Amino acid sequence: MRAVDIIIKKREGQALSREEINFFIEGFTDGSIPDYQAAAWAMAVLLKGMTPQETSDLTMAMVNSGEILDLSQVVPLAVDKHSSGGVGDKTTLVVEPLVAACGLPVGKMSGRGLGFSGGTLDKMESIPGFRVDLTTEEFLTQLEQIGLVLTGQTADLAPADGKFYALRDVSGTVDSIPLIASSIMSKKIAAGAQAIVLDVKIGLGAFMDTQEEARELAQLMVDIANGCGTKAVALISDMNQPLGRAVGNALEVKEAINTLQGNGPESFLIHCLDVAEQMLILGQKAKGRSEARRIAEAVIEDGSAWQRFLMLVEAQGGDIQFAENPAKLPQAPIINAVKSPETGYLSQINARIVGETAVDLGGGREKKGDQIDHSVGIEILHEVGDSINAGEDLFILHAQNQSAFNNAQKRLLSAHHWSETQVDPLPLVYDIIS
Repeated sequence: MRAVDIIIKKREGQALSREEINFFIEGFTDGSIPDYQAAAWAMAVLLKGMTPQETSDLTMAMVNSGEILDLSQVVPLAVDKHSSGGVGDKTTLVVEPLVAACGLPVGKMSGRGLGFSGGTLDKMESIPGFRVDLTTEEFLTQLEQIGLVLTGQTADLAPADGKFYALRDVSGTVDSIPLIASSIMSKKIAAGAQAIVLDVKIGLGAFMDTQEEARELAQLMVDIANGCGTKAVALISDMNQPLGRAVGNALEVKEAINTLQGNGPESFLIHCLDVAEQMLILGQKAKGRSEARRIAEAVIEDGSAWQRFLMLVEAQGGDIQFAENPAKLPQAPIINAVKSPETGYLSQINARIVGETAVDLGGGREKKGDQIDHSVGIEILHEVGDSINAGEDLFILHAQNQSAFNNAQKRLLSAHHWSETQVDPLPLVYDIIS
């Protein structure tokens, strides 16, 4: 069996056998199949697609490329959540400690930024010392002790996906439904969670453009989970505009902290509670959405969700002072507001342009191995449907130099559109698939 034959077969639109998929994944993992062949294969998958059986086989090949955790040895039931990627999506930073504070353990393996979509690990590394490279033993010990872990993929857990994840970002193959589904579910299954909530984004700032594509991805992932004996539910949520106000690593950590303290943007808090509801129901901490909502709101109000975040930072080596005093987090040298050039109702804030602008500022990666600038980013001060007058602050830019600021200002102004007539706010969640 040769890698090039498998690439050609998929390029021609033919279905790959389980044996061929296993051969390719094993070869890429152990280095016998190089990056350039893996990139060619990923492009063929993007262009020609995969059958549900191929995607399931790919997922399990990635799972079986390394160790599979059994969390039942340390907690009775653990739940996990995953977002398919978005702009300003710092939901994990709020939902994980919130759910853990409700008494439901959360063990999560997260990822770095892909394309214009920010990465949870990159955000948490804004806090000096915070470790995202926990060993399997450390993962299990921390889950048992504080009921909460947020780490990256180790060399032992789904290593094939770890390699593909970085490769997809720089080879133009991020937005392939089979590759997205297998990437997400291989991490979830390998990490051992017995219940998973999936947050599938659609719109301008997501990898899924339409509800039909999102439903296809959501149903595929739920089916993969069910086939492995894991409970799963998927929310289809909006990403036509950025989620919350902050876009950029340290800025998003600050917004997550504000939200855990009860001071975050209302729409972002509502979305976090929507996700937390489903996690609490799957984890058998609530019988329905209204009960789950009351439980989730209570741990924000009494401060226990915020305290659990501090426990997470401390447990993983982060300097707790930076969480307790977010003003110490990295700050860009140039921070200025940009005024609205028009009066009217905001009809669009193109999330993709916002995300790409954040990358251009240095908050994301243009190529594999690029360093992240945690200080730069954007604060979007309004949402679709808001009425705004010319001369009002429209957004705030955090940049390293004036040239970067000027370029970002021009792009972000082009992301905003106005209407003379009233515009309805965008929905947060379109559908729930279980």
